[in-house]
Amino acid sequence: MDDTVKITFLGTCSGTEPVVGFRHVSFVVEHRGGVYWFDAGEGCSYTAHLAGVDLLATRAIFITHTHMDHVGGLPNLLWNFRKLQLILPAGAPRPLAEKTIPVFIPNIRAWRGVRQILDQTEGNYSVDFKLDAKKINAGFIYNRNRLSVKAMPNKHLGIPADNSSWLSFSFLIRAGSKTIVYSGDLASISEVAPLLKSKVDLLLMETGHHKVEDICKFANAYRRKVGRLGFIHHGRAILKDLPAEELKARGIFGKRVLIAKDGMSIKL
Repeated sequence: MDDTVKITFLGTCSGTEPVVGFRHVSFVVEHRGGVYWFDAGEGCSYTAHLAGVDLLATRAIFITHTHMDHVGGLPNLLWNFRKLQLILPAGAPRPLAEKTIPVFIPNIRAWRGVRQILDQTEGNYSVDFKLDAKKINAGFIYNRNRLSVKAMPNKHLGIPADNSSWLSFSFLIRAGSKTIVYSGDLASISEVAPLLKSKVDLLLMETGHHKVEDICKFANAYRRKVGRLGFIHHGRAILKDLPAEELKARGIFGKRVLIAKDGMSIKL
């Protein structure tokens, strides 16, 4: 089976007011016939479906934290699973039938709210598949079909009093022979350093709370381990002039820089 990793950016904006051409953060990893979601900002399923992503091939969903720009599209994504199965021709295979989709989420209270919304929609969200909400803890949280995800707590939402119920995470994603680090939202850029002990093919860093030049200077210390440096979760500063910010980044880190844009796909 083809071991290519395809990443499609569905939303690349941080939690700003609506910005033309940008929706809140979400991307999918497609690998060995499966689709894996990382964050679920507004309209993520709309963008994915129209881009040709097979929503019914979903195997898991991973949420870094439950701020609106990361979960605003989650109820609609789950609703579209039901809708797409309902409109299949009579007798056609139902890809999600009797499957279980794990939803990894740091805050189970937020998940209960999502379920309440779904349960009040048409058909009371009657489905022939199961959604299995799993609270994220530090360490490897998923390992199936040659794709694994390791979660590392970060301080974006502070340090929990009991040091156990962390509410914000960064992810290390291994898909076949490829490795992706997704920062999520960070209190400090250096928090992602523990995930860079080994070589990574793509480091995706958020710019909603940090400057491009500061991220590049940090990444320079790991340039032998970072195959490509990507920017996502764009804040107002970078959105004002993306070409200029890209030139600035390339001047510091070199040509291996990617500024993610809505609808963009890359292969590793």
